[in-house]
Amino acid sequence: MKRNIQILLEYDGSNYHGWQRQKNALTIQEKLEEAIQQISDEEVTIIGSSRTDSGVHARGQSANFYTQSKISVDKIPYAMNSKLPKDIRVYKAIERPLEFHSRYHAVGKKYSYHIQNTIFPSALEYNRTWHIAQKLNIQNMKKANKFFIGTHDFSAFRASGSSVKTSIRTITFSKLIHKDEKVILEIEGNGFLYHMVRIIIGTLVEVGIGKISFEEIPDIINSKDRNRAGMTAPPYGLYLEKVFYE
Repeated sequence: MKRNIQILLEYDGSNYHGWQRQKNALTIQEKLEEAIQQISDEEVTIIGSSRTDSGVHARGQSANFYTQSKISVDKIPYAMNSKLPKDIRVYKAIERPLEFHSRYHAVGKKYSYHIQNTIFPSALEYNRTWHIAQKLNIQNMKKANKFFIGTHDFSAFRASGSSVKTSIRTITFSKLIHKDEKVILEIEGNGFLYHMVRIIIGTLVEVGIGKISFEEIPDIINSKDRNRAGMTAPPYGLYLEKVFYE
């Protein structure tokens, strides 16, 4: 009998060329499909809610796959983790209706982005945070960040290469946290464009160093011009925190 299994997982993306399977590069999808094949003797295609880029991490990635295996759903995380590398961990499995699709049925996502604002980079966090030595004006960054909340056309914050039908997205929550030389952006929305979070945080950093005024943000959003927004932040500070379903 065909079953549809959703898994929730976390991973350190440092050693992988992103989520999506590629011919000549190691990916998260490939390692998960190999693990499922080893425990069920089936070749499956696992569907991820988000195709995270090379170097991006996840604490709450969601995916699903179809199987004929009779293994109980509560045993699937144990079985898969026994076959997975230590930097990928499945922490929950849920049996879903056959029509459930982890990407198309997602109604929102939460990301975080981590910056280390110190003179010297940490030897322990070089692939988990973006190191910025220049002192950041956190108050101006917080003022700028508020302008992203709401429904906007985020064309100015979209990298080329995206084929989506519309650039309109709704940001329901966005907060900048400053604690112990760490700056963390927490952001939730109904969807995100290609590199959108990384361009938003790159823009906020340019506000923080005085290259862009926080008062310019509404005009940049309204311009729909990628050249007006800030740099694209590196991938290794980005974490997919949670995927929301109805």
